[in-house]
Amino acid sequence: MNTAAKADKGHATIIKKVSKKGHDEAHGGAWKVAFADFVLALMCLFLVLWILAARSSEEAVADLRRTQGGKLFEDGGSMISKLDQQRGSMIPREPVPAQSDTLQPRRAYANGDTSKPGQPNKTQPDQPPARRYESAADLRELAVMITRMAEDTGLASNLQNIITPYGLRVLLHDTDRFGMFERGNAYPTERFRKLLRQLGPVFAQAENQVLIVGHTDSTPFAGVETYPGAVSNWSLANNRAMAARFQMMAGGMPGTSVLQVVGMADRAPLDLSRSDADVNRRIELLVLTSEHAQAIRAMFGPPASSAQFVPGADAVLPERSALQALRDRLVAR
Repeated sequence: MNTAAKADKGHATIIKKVSKKGHDEAHGGAWKVAFADFVLALMCLFLVLWILAARSSEEAVADLRRTQGGKLFEDGGSMISKLDQQRGSMIPREPVPAQSDTLQPRRAYANGDTSKPGQPNKTQPDQPPARRYESAADLRELAVMITRMAEDTGLASNLQNIITPYGLRVLLHDTDRFGMFERGNAYPTERFRKLLRQLGPVFAQAENQVLIVGHTDSTPFAGVETYPGAVSNWSLANNRAMAARFQMMAGGMPGTSVLQVVGMADRAPLDLSRSDADVNRRIELLVLTSEHAQAIRAMFGPPASSAQFVPGADAVLPERSALQALRDRLVAR
């Protein structure tokens, strides 16, 4: 009995509990910290990208305000300018047809003409000779020609021709039914673009030089001109005048036909009672007589001859031809 009890004591079952609590804590918490760091890094990345995107849109609007010829905000701040157009100048960036005589033989061969350069082409009609419009009758004939072109393009009500002592004054203005440009920018409408290109060959055959003037109404742009190049009625008037020059050159007018391009903003309205009238938004083409074209060149160019009038100031001596013309006018009276 005692021997059996001793044997039972030698084979006693021992159960040992091993706790894995500390092992689980060592491996279970590290991945959570790493995941939190990863999520935080993603949030920071998205925040930076959002700030950059917002900054890019602000810079785009600022660039448009500085460079575009159109109003960005009107009637409560709604955006009306064309954001999908090329940024920069409002003048269309289409290539202007070359005016060089050296390119004409290439054009002829491309059209099937086999005549040699320098020889008359019998298959094509001769170009009309260049002409100078000086007298009132000449200018009236030119006005009739321009009126017919305006009627063909549906712009007869947008045209006025005035014969002045300086030359023919051609006014192409807006009406309550149709405008020359898209509102607030320097993009010509389709009909106005067509008319300007038809005027190109007319001025190409005229020896008279042209003065191009852009006018606007008194409606101001949103914002204030606080930096150079800010969009204003001054820049809009100048851009529209340059756009008209471009379209006429694309129609065939040489660049030498233009003597001056001017933007006058709202400083010379046609309708004095309403500064925001449609007729005040216009492009004027002044076909100058040779005498007044020479006067403008002399005004901004170097004087032909001068003499000291007072210390520090010179007086320009009139040319003999000008004195003779004045003498003839006085004698005729």
